Amino acid sequence: MQLTRGFKTTLILQILWHNDRHSKQDRDTMNNKLVRADGRRWDQARSVRITPGCQPFAEGSAMIEMGNTAILCAASIEEQVPRWMQGRGTGWVTAEYDMLPRATSSRRPRDRDSGRTASRSQEIQRLIGRSLRAATDLEALGERAVYLDCDVLQADGGTRTAAITGAYVALRLALDSLVSAEKLNTVPLLCCVAAISVGLSNDNLLLDLDYSEDSTADADFNIVMTDAGAVVEIQGTAEGRAFPRQRVGEALALAAQGMEPLFAAQRAALV
Repeated sequence: MQLTRGFKTTLILQILWHNDRHSKQDRDTMNNKLVRADGRRWDQARSVRITPGCQPFAEGSAMIEMGNTAILCAASIEEQVPRWMQGRGTGWVTAEYDMLPRATSSRRPRDRDSGRTASRSQEIQRLIGRSLRAATDLEALGERAVYLDCDVLQADGGTRTAAITGAYVALRLALDSLVSAEKLNTVPLLCCVAAISVGLSNDNLLLDLDYSEDSTADADFNIVMTDAGAVVEIQGTAEGRAFPRQRVGEALALAAQGMEPLFAAQRAALV
């Protein structure tokens, strides 16, 4: 039987869709049987707790705990922007990230010991800054700067994503203080923002990796989203073998599912 080109194309697409659907069903079945080392399901995030006001001298502060990861976030306001931004009539939000020497299982030297900020810390603090600027109406902020200091007290995976989630609370509290002081009429925030990690291990997706999972994952993603479901940033890396691109969409969907408990924790901390 001779097939037309259009019919061939349709048939191939139907076969590919059928195979992909069943492949995903098979993966979901395997995932549902998976129990992680700490007892969580594959699609379950660690417990999250955000304690606001941990540093009373800061305009805004919060401690975030996700499982065994703990980060102190402080927001400081300066009534001027960096020199390169002066005269633009807009504000600035930036971040610094560091880790205490014994936040990890062995002592990590402070960045100052090498005379420069570690490249990993630079990458993470830029991610935090970008994420929080995406949530801020910089024009409404006016010519002032907010500095977010994120210090890791204990690291068990997901420090950059937890820092973003906690820093949002610190930022909100700092901006609230400007309204209370009648320096602003409204809080210059456009949305809430939070972040979570997703890993791919032995073809299984895992939500919110701890260190043991992160260190052995075949691929990992750090995903930043708003409370409206918009994507701020996706970082994704294959640690060895490349992965099919449809897994990116699956990772994004899993991250979106895991965001709501984070936004709920933020709202509870800001009550």
